[in-house]
Amino acid sequence: MSRLTNKSITEIIQDLFETVRELELRYPGRKFTVDGHLLGSIGEVIAAEHYGLTLLKNSSETHDAVDNQNRCIQIKATQIKRISISSEPDYLIVIQITPNGEWTEIYNGKGSVVWNNAGALQKNGQRPISIAKLKKLMDMVPESEKISHK
Repeated sequence: MSRLTNKSITEIIQDLFETVRELELRYPGRKFTVDGHLLGSIGEVIAAEHYGLTLLKNSSETHDAVDNQNRCIQIKATQIKRISISSEPDYLIVIQITPNGEWTEIYNGKGSVVWNNAGALQKNGQRPISIAKLKKLMDMVPESEKISHK
C-alpha cells in the first residue's frame, strides 16, 4: 500500500540517494546509479514544481511540459558534465542534480541556441553538449526568453 508524505521533493531525493549509498555499501562492486528514465523523471517533476509547468504525457516527443504561456519546454536533468539532445525543442531547461537532493539551473532559454551549439549527431541519434558550454550560453539568454519560476 502506498503512503504519501509531506516531504519536499528535495527530502525525497535525499532519501533515494541514501538508499543508493546503502545498497552500494551492502553490495560492494555493484553500482545503483540514479540515471536514465529515473533521473529524467526526477528532473521533470523538479522543474514542474519550480517553474509551475504542466507535464505532458510521459515519453512525449521533443517536449516534456508547457508553461502558463503555452510554451513547449524540454527538460533535461544530469549528474554529469554533459547532456544530449535528439531534437530541437522550442525551449529548454537543463538542471544538474546533486546526491544531496539539491539542484542547479544550468540553462533556461530557447532550444535553438543549444541545438545550434551542440556537437555532431552521434550513432545513438543524439547531439552532446557540455555543462560548461551550456553555462556560457545561459549567460547570453535575455530574461525575456527564460521560463520564469512560480
